[in-house]
Amino acid sequence: MNHAAPPALRNPVGAHVPVAGRGLVGTGLAYAERVGAEAVQVFVANPRGWATPAGDPARDEEFRAACTESGIPAYVHAPYLINFGSDSTATRERSADSLRHSLSRGHRIGALGVVVHTGSAVGQEPGGGSRYAAAMRQVREDVRPLLDELDALGEDAPWLLLEPTAGQGSSLCSRMEDLAAYVEALDHHPKVGVCLDTCHAFAAGHDLADPEGVAKTLDALTAAAGPGRLRLVHANDSMDVAGARKDRHQNIGAGHIGAAAFAALLAHPATEGVPFVIETPDGRHDPARVEGARHAADIALLKSLRNPHPLGINQSDDQSNHSNE
Repeated sequence: MNHAAPPALRNPVGAHVPVAGRGLVGTGLAYAERVGAEAVQVFVANPRGWATPAGDPARDEEFRAACTESGIPAYVHAPYLINFGSDSTATRERSADSLRHSLSRGHRIGALGVVVHTGSAVGQEPGGGSRYAAAMRQVREDVRPLLDELDALGEDAPWLLLEPTAGQGSSLCSRMEDLAAYVEALDHHPKVGVCLDTCHAFAAGHDLADPEGVAKTLDALTAAAGPGRLRLVHANDSMDVAGARKDRHQNIGAGHIGAAAFAALLAHPATEGVPFVIETPDGRHDPARVEGARHAADIALLKSLRNPHPLGINQSDDQSNHSNE
């Protein structure tokens, strides 16, 4: 592959890549090469199901070796159904099995981290009211043992990366400040990190488009979770305004966050060494769609913001050359 990130690259820029068809290498890394990705994120199970496929050890090792050879950091996104805050015992048990599977397969393919949504406090207390406190106790009861299993995998075990949500429903963690209780529940385990989804943060009320919004958001994240815990950024613009609590991704620079905010993220000290992975629309419903073209454009734009023109990026230029979905 010819798009390997050079060793000194501050922020590898990549994408969540498809793997259906010819697998992690044949589909996933081929797509990464097509769109110019320097980092990849993959699913190792159906993201909307509970199945835990064993996978092919030979293909997993092939992917691991190819990423190592090309200098591509890889990440796994755990299935969306995982929720340790649920009032359903069956959901909690399935969540534990699913996350254990993603961590194990992630280790096998050489992933640096496994991203999991922080969940919500489903249901009500017997006497009525919020289940937040009970749900956070469940997070500790269910996830802490998985971290002990992670320790047993050795130093090359992937990080468990908590991804705050957009604030819908009874979210356990959407604002950066919410991370403090979550990390505390997991005993500040050294392999617990954070995946910052820019669309989620914006939807939860962190106005990244404000000139001081990026700095305030990253300062709040560091204060709540601790320094060095930000390990991955999901770089997604937003179709909706700040605080809308709607998780609707838009292509970079074509939404309400704007290109200037991503330039600020890429330049902030807290993101040094942190890969940026897009999960933006690919235009699959557009009859004139060229596969990968929109993702390639998003990656190219982020790379240009990573190495900005000497004159810089003007807030008024955010929407230039970028149309809405």
